[in-house]
Amino acid sequence: MTGADALAATLLAEMQSAGAVPVAADILQPAETLLDLYGEDIRARAYVTHDPDLGEMMLRPDFTVPVVQAHMRIGAEPARYCYAGPVFRKQTGGRAREYLQVGYEIFARDDPARADAEVFALFARLLAPYALRPVTGDIGILKAAVAGLSTSDLRKTALLRHIWHPKRFRALLERMGGKGPLAEARADLIARLRATPVAAQIAEAGQLVGLRSEAEIAARVERLIADAETPPIPQAEVAALEGLLALKSPASDALAQMRAMGWDALAPALDRLEARLDALASAGIDPATLPFEASFGRTTMEYYDGFVFGFLPARDDLPPVATGGRYDALTAVLGQGQAIPAVGGVIRPELLEALA
Repeated sequence: MTGADALAATLLAEMQSAGAVPVAADILQPAETLLDLYGEDIRARAYVTHDPDLGEMMLRPDFTVPVVQAHMRIGAEPARYCYAGPVFRKQTGGRAREYLQVGYEIFARDDPARADAEVFALFARLLAPYALRPVTGDIGILKAAVAGLSTSDLRKTALLRHIWHPKRFRALLERMGGKGPLAEARADLIARLRATPVAAQIAEAGQLVGLRSEAEIAARVERLIADAETPPIPQAEVAALEGLLALKSPASDALAQMRAMGWDALAPALDRLEARLDALASAGIDPATLPFEASFGRTTMEYYDGFVFGFLPARDDLPPVATGGRYDALTAVLGQGQAIPAVGGVIRPELLEALA
């Protein structure tokens, strides 16, 4: 047994002591489910193979999806699960492509704030011997801010789809606010589309390349023109959203700053944050010193929709030692019409071994 294996066993035992039931998940997972969740982008990060009977399969990129699927099929409520085993991801920069994960998940309808606090406090206790920096965030606040913008539902949907791609999100926000190079390029494109009927442009282009039909191309052009007629997002709202995305502060101060924005659309999400901070305080975590970063989780946590957290090493060459958060919407997607609030997280024992 390696040092990382021994650490994984110790962490798993601690999670069982906290009330979790150990579960396992197949290393080979159906690719269709993951593709439905993440789109084709998942192929860039997962190892894909083909089984003659089962079809396209992926080496397990994480445990959360199979654990959610198992719970939604047969799980009682409330439930706590823990697990340990290898996951597989394509990585660059010399990072491990196969590594251990140890995780803890809670499925419970009552008091989500307390469940959030339970997971974070457990991880804080387990990781206390290591020199790690905790950080928290809340994807739900960002989603609420986008939903509250004065713009069309189509534009809001586009922004929400790219919350996890910060550069693309910022470019879209600039363009929808009528600023930046994308806005200028889009204006030129719309002028050309308006100047000539769609059928004439298709005929002029010659043979179709790709899978889109002429009708689909025409519908896309109509959407582009309709979007161009949508008024720009007010610059005051663009500035407020950019300020929110840049917010880094102790959690209590961050809550006060976001309340002071007077953004009505944020009120329910901020109420949930306040309840979470109260629950964390009851669990022994001081919100006055707990770091909060509004943009945390936007590059690696695509299925989280609320509370997110991480424990970061001081070494810049290492990724987060632990990450987690709330993923209520994922249970609805995988639950075939059913849903249950859920929160959890994972720890990487091999990183802990490197820090020892």
